Amino acid sequence: MTAVTTVTTGPAPFDPARPLMGVEEEYVVVDPATRAAAPRAREVVGRAAGALGERTNTEITLFQVEAKTDPHAGVAGLEEDLRRMREAVAAAAHEEGLAVVASGTPVLGDVVPPPIIDGPRYRVGIENYRALHDEQSICAGHVHVHLPDRERAVLVGNHLRPWLPVLIALMANSPFWAGRDTGYASWRTLCWTKWPVAGPPPYFASLEEYERLTGALAEAGVLVDPGTIFWDVRPSARLPTIEVRVTDVPATAAEAALLAMVVRGLVVTALERVERGDPGPEPSAELLRAAYWQSARDGLDGHGIDPLTGVRRPARDLADALLRHVTPALEETGDLAEVTARLKVLYAAGTGAARQWAAHARRGRAEDVVDHLVAQLLD
Repeated sequence: MTAVTTVTTGPAPFDPARPLMGVEEEYVVVDPATRAAAPRAREVVGRAAGALGERTNTEITLFQVEAKTDPHAGVAGLEEDLRRMREAVAAAAHEEGLAVVASGTPVLGDVVPPPIIDGPRYRVGIENYRALHDEQSICAGHVHVHLPDRERAVLVGNHLRPWLPVLIALMANSPFWAGRDTGYASWRTLCWTKWPVAGPPPYFASLEEYERLTGALAEAGVLVDPGTIFWDVRPSARLPTIEVRVTDVPATAAEAALLAMVVRGLVVTALERVERGDPGPEPSAELLRAAYWQSARDGLDGHGIDPLTGVRRPARDLADALLRHVTPALEETGDLAEVTARLKVLYAAGTGAARQWAAHARRGRAEDVVDHLVAQLLD
C-alpha cells in the first residue's frame, strides 16, 4: 500500500501501516436477582475506578457504565486490556451485589423514562432533546483509530460510510427491549437514529465543509456541544483519532477485539485511498438508510443491502466482501489470519443477537438471556 509520511500527533508517533487503536464500551448494570436494569451505575464506577482510574465513568443514564482501553498497536495487547477492563467492571458490580452485561439494550427492567445523571450538560440536553432521552439506556461499542489530523479523519470517513451497515450486522447484539422481543437484531440502531445528528455522517469534501455544517447545527441549537455530534463516524473532539461508533457493544471481549481490527483495517484502507486523491464513493442517503435498517433487522441472518448498488445480497456475502476489501490492510497490520479465524467463529456461533434469541428460546424466559449475557461478558 502507498506509504504516508509519518506525523507526530500528541504523545505517540503516527504509524500509517499500524495506527494505534482503542475501544470504548458501555454496559448495562443489572440486578442479579430480578435481572432487571438497576440504576446504580455511580456505585459501580466508584468501585471500578480503583482499578481503572479515569478509564471508567458514568454515562447519560444511571443504568450505564462506560469503560475504555488504552491505545494499542497490536491486537494481543488490546484484547488483554479489554478483558482486564471488563473484569474490573464486573468485579466492582459484584462487590455492590450487582452484575453488568454487554448488550446494546436492557433486556429487562422499567427503563422508560430512564433516570438521567444530574449535571448542567445533561439538564441542557433534556431541555433540548426532551423525550428522545426515553430510549437512551442503550450501549454501543466505539473504536478509535489514530490519524494524523482532522482533515484526514473527515476524508477517511467518506470511504467508511458504505461499510457501516455491515459492521452493524456483524456486531448486532440488542434484540430485546425491556422484556419485549423486538424482532430486530439491533434495536439500539433504530433507537439511536431518531436523534437529529446521528446515523451515517454526510459526505464531506473537506474539513472546512464539516466544520461549516457542524457550526451551523450548533448555531441552530441542534447541538448542546461537540459531544452531541452523534454521527456513526466522526473526528474525535478530544483525541487525535477517527471514532467509529456504529455498532452495539460487542457481546464478548473477543468480538470487541475483532471489531477493532476490522475497523482499523477499514481506516488503513481508506487512508491509502485518501492519500492518492480518491474522494470516496457517494451512496445515496436513501439506500444507506435502507441498508442500515436491513442490517439492524436481520444481522448476519438473512440479507443485507449493498448501499452502492441497491442490490439485496446475503448478509454473509456482504461481510465476506468487507473482508476482501480490507485484506491488503490486514496483511499490513498483521491481523489477517486473526480476523479470518474470528469471523469463522462468529459465523458458526452466530451474532450476539442470535445467541440472545437462542438463550430465550430454550425456556422462553428473558431472565435466561440476562444470565447468558453475564456468563459471556469475559469470553
